[in-house]
Amino acid sequence: MNTRKPYNVLFLCTGNSARSVMSEALVTTLGGGRFKGFSAGSHPTGRVNPFAIEMIAPTGYDMSLLRSKSWDEFATADAETMDFIITVCDNAAGETCPYWPGHPATAHWGYEDPAAVEGSDGEKRDAFKKVFQQIESRIRRFVALPIETLRAEDVAAQIRAIGEPTVIA
Repeated sequence: MNTRKPYNVLFLCTGNSARSVMSEALVTTLGGGRFKGFSAGSHPTGRVNPFAIEMIAPTGYDMSLLRSKSWDEFATADAETMDFIITVCDNAAGETCPYWPGHPATAHWGYEDPAAVEGSDGEKRDAFKKVFQQIESRIRRFVALPIETLRAEDVAAQIRAIGEPTVIA
């Protein structure tokens, strides 16, 4: 029986309204108790995109946890220590991040921004569904990693490899 606390995974994006929030929910729900997802933004919008909420609702994630927040919340001395930090938008990947206690493994898993899609609600919904499926594919690979048996540098290499464009389903 595994008595280890869940691995904490922080997903970062600029606005923290869509991709990072969907990632937070998916790593928590697909992780089977091994992972606890968090999300934040460098310049949070202050609200979760309604289409992201639509995608997350069927996962069983506790919807009361969804909120758009600053990454500063996770850089304080009393914040939970992160094991992994993954940027999900190119803007956040290029920004200077705060210092993260605990030396977490980091990676970039870029996705197109579904919130930037203009058009009908159907077109927006389709964009969110596409990105949600891409996130889900990567999260499934991530939560299947035998993290407990790998060396730290191998885990870091594996999570970076998951973000390579050639592995998007």
